[in-house]
Amino acid sequence: MAGNYSNGGGGLTEDQLASFHKHGYLIVPDALSPAVVASLLSTTHDLLLSGFSLADHPMTRFRTDERQHVGDRYFLESGDKIRFFFEEDAFDATGRLTKPKERAINKIGHCLHGLSPPFASLLASGSTEGVRVHPAAVARQLGFRDARCLQSMVICKQPEIGGAVPPHQDSTFLYTDPPSAVGFWYALEDATLGNGCLSFLPGSHRWAPIEKRLVRKEDSEGGGTQMVANEGAKFPPGEEYGKGGCEERGEEGYVPGEVRAGSLVLIHGNLLHKSEKNTSQKGRIIYTFHIIEQGDDEGRRVYDERNWLQPPAEGFTRLY
Repeated sequence: MAGNYSNGGGGLTEDQLASFHKHGYLIVPDALSPAVVASLLSTTHDLLLSGFSLADHPMTRFRTDERQHVGDRYFLESGDKIRFFFEEDAFDATGRLTKPKERAINKIGHCLHGLSPPFASLLASGSTEGVRVHPAAVARQLGFRDARCLQSMVICKQPEIGGAVPPHQDSTFLYTDPPSAVGFWYALEDATLGNGCLSFLPGSHRWAPIEKRLVRKEDSEGGGTQMVANEGAKFPPGEEYGKGGCEERGEEGYVPGEVRAGSLVLIHGNLLHKSEKNTSQKGRIIYTFHIIEQGDDEGRRVYDERNWLQPPAEGFTRLY
């Protein structure tokens, strides 16, 4: 499988870096120890059981369809909070929840990295026991000057109802000008073809531009988001971007990324990737966070006020 390596240090090997730059993603088995995985899973189950009440929840459903992407205030104001978003298929035609709440949540977000100590430990400075590939070390290797974590999520691909996610690029939703987003995706349970593992279009980060952006609707008292044309840079800086790859754009070019619990999947912000619906009886819980470049010496890389996710007063979380 392209980009599949084991690693024993705090950063990536030269071969791993080369593979990431070539394919746009990298699978690193055993990036988290079994003890760390168990801690994050236990925390997730505690949150699902007792982290929220149905009595005062707005029952916000997470949608991945571009035409109906979630955009209520519960979602838009979640950047510095821990909030819970339901699977669309967890409700019947009358709007009644048909699953126990812990089996109905699509994702928990978007500030686990700041508010939940077990999840925050993955970004802790210095050596963290059980975190075998450190995000700060990886960010430095990728050339980030001032890497910031701007969102984090637990995604629960629930048994039987875990929704499919269509092909997308993370920089569409977490845009900087020029694009800089990179995703760190950790499997807390085995992700397989049966329960909706990720699939990638290798190399698409080099030729697939960021054509659209998810932004907040203007003058909307009730909140709301919309897709708009991207008028800024469509690729990160570099001569390797924006050339070739047309023959690889079809659906048949996607490569599945089955991984074991504890694996890290590194994902370039321009890479096309997707996942299928979970129709099995086994769930697929993962933890993911994204980093962006805050700015370079000339002050470039703009994160503007139209983006759906806005920074808290203290700014996004520094990696170093």
